[in-house]
Amino acid sequence: MKELHWRDILIRTVLIIATVTIVVWSMPHDSRSYFHVEQGKPWKYADFTAPFDFPIYKSESVIRAERDSALSQYEPYYKYSKEVEQRMVRKFNNDYADGIPNLSPNYMNIISNRLRSLYQQGIIDQKDYDELLSDSATMIRIVNDKQATSVSVMELYSPKTAYEQLFQDEILAPIRSILQKCNLNEYISPNLTYDRERSEASKNDLLAGIALASGVVQKGQKIIDRGDIVTDKTYRIIESFKKENELRNEDVKQNHLTLFGQIIYVTILVLSFTVYLSLYRKDYFEKPRSTAMLYAFIIIFAVLTALFMRNTFIHVYLLPYAMVPIFIRVFMDSRTAFMTHITMILICAVMLQHPFEFIVMETVAGIVAISSLRELSQRSQLFKTAIFVTVTCLTINMAFDWINNDGLTQIDYSYYNYLIANGILLLFAYPLLYLIEKTFGFISDITLIELSNTNNKVLRKMSEVAPGTFNHSIQVANLAGEIANKIGAKSQLVRTGALYHDIGKLSNPIYFTENQSGINPHEMLTDIESAQIIISHVTEGLKMADKYHLPNVIREFISTHHGLGKAKYFYVHYHNEHPDEPVDDLLFTYPGPNPFTREQACLMMADTVEAASRSLPDYTEQSIRGLVERLIDGQVADGYFRECPITFRDIQYAKTVLIEKLKTIYHTRVNYPTEKKA
Repeated sequence: MKELHWRDILIRTVLIIATVTIVVWSMPHDSRSYFHVEQGKPWKYADFTAPFDFPIYKSESVIRAERDSALSQYEPYYKYSKEVEQRMVRKFNNDYADGIPNLSPNYMNIISNRLRSLYQQGIIDQKDYDELLSDSATMIRIVNDKQATSVSVMELYSPKTAYEQLFQDEILAPIRSILQKCNLNEYISPNLTYDRERSEASKNDLLAGIALASGVVQKGQKIIDRGDIVTDKTYRIIESFKKENELRNEDVKQNHLTLFGQIIYVTILVLSFTVYLSLYRKDYFEKPRSTAMLYAFIIIFAVLTALFMRNTFIHVYLLPYAMVPIFIRVFMDSRTAFMTHITMILICAVMLQHPFEFIVMETVAGIVAISSLRELSQRSQLFKTAIFVTVTCLTINMAFDWINNDGLTQIDYSYYNYLIANGILLLFAYPLLYLIEKTFGFISDITLIELSNTNNKVLRKMSEVAPGTFNHSIQVANLAGEIANKIGAKSQLVRTGALYHDIGKLSNPIYFTENQSGINPHEMLTDIESAQIIISHVTEGLKMADKYHLPNVIREFISTHHGLGKAKYFYVHYHNEHPDEPVDDLLFTYPGPNPFTREQACLMMADTVEAASRSLPDYTEQSIRGLVERLIDGQVADGYFRECPITFRDIQYAKTVLIEKLKTIYHTRVNYPTEKKA
């Protein structure tokens, strides 16, 4: 027992650590403000006061305009090279040392002088020249030794424009056709090269002079009140606060402090939830899938909330948090549904900028969902619950708007759209029920109702092959369902389980009394063989349950409806026939186990009494009461209900229900008179 105790503690500890780790990992680890701000719209959060000093940053458009204005004064630097001029003029003179054909020798000096004039004016690479013109640059700085001179771009040449300028000279223009044969463009090369280092330094100096802020907000200064319209100035202040807050949160110590706070907060909530389960719902820890579903809901919605908070275009109110209490209420109980919901909401709320309205709205929505959905047996019930939750959330949001705003024009109606969309998404709980059932091994009332349809394959086959067993199952279902209603157990579960508890009789229907019509095949068998055939309907039923993919909870009804009892007719008969021989009880004992739920106990009592009632010689109140008292008291004495959480009060209620129902079923009918003929 001590070993089991420590194992339980270990399991709970692992659950807490895993849940806290995943939730905290998904949460934002800073104190950023994830509120959404729109110009011209009312401020939908609480009154906002500056928590620290911060500058009012200029908008991107203003900074861009100032950058453009500053860059309009920017003058890129170019280095002047004398060597290019000397080299190219020397090359021209060498190539035409004998003169230019058909021209007098003086043209050599004229062309040399014109080339020198072009180089002294400045020639830039064609690509740089085109970029300067496209950037609308007006001036550049030419660095000659240690002196920098500003020169207009229009006064400079590219190799192409320099070549054209050469032929525009008054003296050279008339002999253009002759000079074109000389390929003078080979002697024109850029003598101004871009000085990247000086140019970048100059540009950075200009940009450094642009102020990124246009003012300062002091700590404690009121920025905006709830309901006020967000003006352009207020918008810039709030955006500046968010930007400054992000810069401050780059501090590693601040991030660590926030992380430690989140770990402590989430741990306290998850630990409290685990303590609740350990004290009041410890049976859930015996079903790993039940525990997994509870903690999985908390983790999933916490992670989704963190993702929604990081995306300012998706509002957190779109998340259908009320799904959680709906699912848990359908598969478990109301109190656990509320505790899980409130734990999840408190964890998600810490990620919001202003969590008060969120906590109030989602808590009330969860209470409405739990109260309006006691059981889910029809689609219309979920539709009504979604309407109730949506109307409640809209009403609460309207109340907050009226409290915090002075006029209807200041109300932000986009919230109402989110809440309506939330109600629509809540309807997806119905198709998700099937996924939850398959994932965590639960079964809903809707599935039970579908299984109890007598037109499905198994029950229809029973009505055709074993009609007596089919009628017996229906009678037992009605009796067990009435007992469950009386003692507060799950009526629909008992009814469905009762319909399938004897499906194993389909293998050999003729060997069971209710299906016989004058011929009893047991007369040709020994008591042991007959007992084995009777007992086998439990194991055969489990095989058929696997074949038709029946849920585990239905299989449990099949295996427990006889518990560890005996096939008493053949056991007693064999004992009487062989009084001197020891009897092997195992040959006459059902495989069990005994019932371990109240619903299974209801089925066992109803099945035993209904089957035995058919053998009564007369149906008086005294005979029926005596039969019920004897059979059920015998089951209690044999210990069939020791592992079952059923009380003596419940058993007494069960007796009363069975007696009243059997009296109704087997009531005495009036003899109809015969008509006398005239």
